[in-house]
Amino acid sequence: MINFLDLKKINNQYQQELKDACSRVIDSGWYIMGKELENFENEFSNYCGTKYTLGVANGLDALTLVLRAWKELGKLKSGDEVIVQANTYIASVLAITENNLVPVLVEPDADTYNLSIENIKAAITNKTKVILPVHLYGQISPMPEIMALAKQHKLLVLEDCAQSHGAMINGKKCGSWGDAAGFSFYPGKNLGALGDAGAITTNNDQLADTIKALRNYGSHKKYENLYQGVNSRLDEIQAAMLNVKLKYLDAETLIRQKIALTYLENINNPLIKLPLSADEYKNNQQNHVWHLFVIATKHRDLLQKYLIEQGIQILIHYPTPPHRQSAYRKFNKISLPITEAIHEKVLSIPLFPTLENKDIKKIIRVINEFNI
Repeated sequence: MINFLDLKKINNQYQQELKDACSRVIDSGWYIMGKELENFENEFSNYCGTKYTLGVANGLDALTLVLRAWKELGKLKSGDEVIVQANTYIASVLAITENNLVPVLVEPDADTYNLSIENIKAAITNKTKVILPVHLYGQISPMPEIMALAKQHKLLVLEDCAQSHGAMINGKKCGSWGDAAGFSFYPGKNLGALGDAGAITTNNDQLADTIKALRNYGSHKKYENLYQGVNSRLDEIQAAMLNVKLKYLDAETLIRQKIALTYLENINNPLIKLPLSADEYKNNQQNHVWHLFVIATKHRDLLQKYLIEQGIQILIHYPTPPHRQSAYRKFNKISLPITEAIHEKVLSIPLFPTLENKDIKKIIRVINEFNI
């Protein structure tokens, strides 16, 4: 079986460094809010090109805390609207509703699966306060256009970078475009910890200062609580793991991009829709870091069964969109045909830095031989 993702093999590359980092934390006797976190926050800020990185417990908390901080700062109030693409993972929506804000689900671009500028424009009302672009599958959203639109309407921009570490437009990385950004370092991400972990990036002093307190029980100083905060701190062990793996992120991204280009150039089954053409990708390689390689077909169930029978593990990201989930029954009757079609057709095939050439060739051959 060709695994969809082999985390053990990926992390084995850095096994000794990871063990040394873990031992360093154990030996330090300091396990929360210490030197490892400080080092990671500095290095990740340098990587993203932002003034601040704030380590938190996970990617959902990253998004939730930014919106919560904007409420504390008077930039948002309950009932304000947040525009987000409807085909995102549910975490993007959970962060909005957790803050008593209203998610405005808009159709994505049918080709990139990211936010459509025209659909953002059509969704803006006098209650709109935030645009939340999700750089889905590793491809950065059209951030120059989004930022121009946000400036025109005086809107905040919160980037969801959970799947896009290192993706950029014109040399400017995701996480540095908006007013703030949320990152996930879930183990399966391009930059993955060995447990749950997340971070917020921003250039705003006031926002950073507020989040520092909110993530730590609402406190800047022990036993003095400015806010009704939460406990959402990136612990020293995970920060140490990320300090090791960040050094290799760009090299792993290049491998992902090479594998993706191989797929784009060689998968030619007319029943399969590829994420983009090889020529399109060659012209904008920096825009996509290939967290996932997502193909689409009207015959997904048959293709899924066929690939599994051929010894290729696949996943579906995501089988059910947020507005069709039981958690959001009030949205169940909304009609979003582009989103619904995407969720019925997409299928993710293996793509990770230690995927072997023989397996890549087999995946291409098997997909090309698929027929109905």
